[in-house]
Amino acid sequence: MHKLRGEWCMEQLKARTISKGTATGKVLVSLDAISFYGGVDPDTGTIVEKGHALEGKTVAGKILVFPRGKGSTVGSYTIYRLKKNKVAPLAIINKETEAIVAVGVIISDIPAIDKLEKDAYKNLKTGQIATVDGNKGVLILK
Repeated sequence: MHKLRGEWCMEQLKARTISKGTATGKVLVSLDAISFYGGVDPDTGTIVEKGHALEGKTVAGKILVFPRGKGSTVGSYTIYRLKKNKVAPLAIINKETEAIVAVGVIISDIPAIDKLEKDAYKNLKTGQIATVDGNKGVLILK
């Protein structure tokens, strides 16, 4: 543990910045890729893709962790719609971010990182508290 900005944190991991900004919240982990176009309801933030590991759960107000995006390029605009409708994730962490998610988070001002050091991606758990700092390219686990 070490002190960061006056708070005790358990671990600070380096990552690649996809979109700048910072956000702190509860982590929501999916082992499945996410298609934002057709897979996430842009009005509610609920995962609606049949059979998806997070089907029925909301991404709104969460630090959303998933391996990568998939599907149509319209997914970028779906992320933007989520933000405009105030049901977007607070931040996104990917194993490796592809272009659809990258464009979506950048145009929506959603902090996003990927390529966590120490292969820490696999150790993230739903419900834990984390801070994504896209300005510095770090993930802080509480």
